[in-house]
Amino acid sequence: MLFVALISASAQLSPEITSWVLNTNSATGYGGILSNVQVVQYDATDVYISCTCIPGYSIGPWTGDPNIPSNQNFVFKITRSPQKNTGTKTVVGLGQIGVWSNGVVIFNASDGMSYNNDNTWHRNAYYFEGSSFDDCLGHPDISGCYHHHVNPKCLYNDSDKTQHSPIIGYAFDGYPVYGAYGYSNPLNASSPIKRMLSSYQLRTTMVNRDTLPNGTIVSVANEGPAVNASYPLGGFMEDYKYVAGSGDLDTNNGRFCITPEYPLGTYAYFVTIDSTYTPVYPYVLGLTYYGVVQPGNTAPGAGHNTPTDSTTVFTSVNTVEKKQINLTLEPNPVTDFAYFYIDPASDNNITGALYDMNGKALKTYTNLQPSMSYSIDFTSYPTGVYLLRLQTSNAVFSKKIIKVQQ
Repeated sequence: MLFVALISASAQLSPEITSWVLNTNSATGYGGILSNVQVVQYDATDVYISCTCIPGYSIGPWTGDPNIPSNQNFVFKITRSPQKNTGTKTVVGLGQIGVWSNGVVIFNASDGMSYNNDNTWHRNAYYFEGSSFDDCLGHPDISGCYHHHVNPKCLYNDSDKTQHSPIIGYAFDGYPVYGAYGYSNPLNASSPIKRMLSSYQLRTTMVNRDTLPNGTIVSVANEGPAVNASYPLGGFMEDYKYVAGSGDLDTNNGRFCITPEYPLGTYAYFVTIDSTYTPVYPYVLGLTYYGVVQPGNTAPGAGHNTPTDSTTVFTSVNTVEKKQINLTLEPNPVTDFAYFYIDPASDNNITGALYDMNGKALKTYTNLQPSMSYSIDFTSYPTGVYLLRLQTSNAVFSKKIIKVQQ
């Protein structure tokens, strides 16, 4: 029989144990399913994360996506001693490649399909599936696995440019995944905070998709579609080329650096976004993992590990868990005025702004309060898509609003 001990936090605990959003009160999310992480247990070598793949924040709807999130009953195994892979790098494949701190899984940049199904030009999920992402930038797959290919913006405050982002997950090679901001000098914790820049660049001179990023000329049968309105530049993963030194991050979309949780330094991945919070390729991990990937998490049907040694259950609450901002907004689409009501359970003193799709702030808000209704005047704005973004010190909320012709 497996012996499980219960202890609270102590000095021996490390970030791969303490960085999870624990559900300590049987809270439920989508479909009444238990949300976030249910159990964190560990031994000397590994941490086991039990989760449903349902977050604590509101998710859905998913335009054009008929799939429905369901309880995945995952138990992921994260090594406590990640090692750099000094041999052939492991390709970041389809399905789960890591787990966010709330127990939702990380997917790579691909939607799993390629042009003409010839496995040469791989479709970028953000371009081909982005319309089905909800306001938190996630959606379910055919198995009911809710996931994020890109920055999970409801999990942390991705507009906080004043401090190093928190750990928001772990890749399956055991290295942490951070939010969008880090120290400008990777080895100096006193250096200014900056948004981490990807070193993958669009191949802007490409007209015909007849060469791969490494310069290989493909056969006529394997050519992709010409760059046009139907297949814009950036629609395929091969539209990007890694250019060493052009950004802050390496080919794996990470770097070795000092972080608040690892003051002596660690390799770490970073999610990448631009100045308007739009996801930037490769979004989370690059094409390969930096470290050695353990078995048990990534193969088809994997993610249901069983500890083989005595484990300890971690019982402390993760202090980075966010209190949700809940509101009702209608009508949407809007022709003149939209109205939103902030739920009484929401946090106090909410701030934020209404942005156009160029990232320009059209209206700012301060000290919005729960149990109150507010209006947005769209009469002078052109038709198009807008973003209402609200936040407190504990939570962040984003909502797309569509202005249509009256």
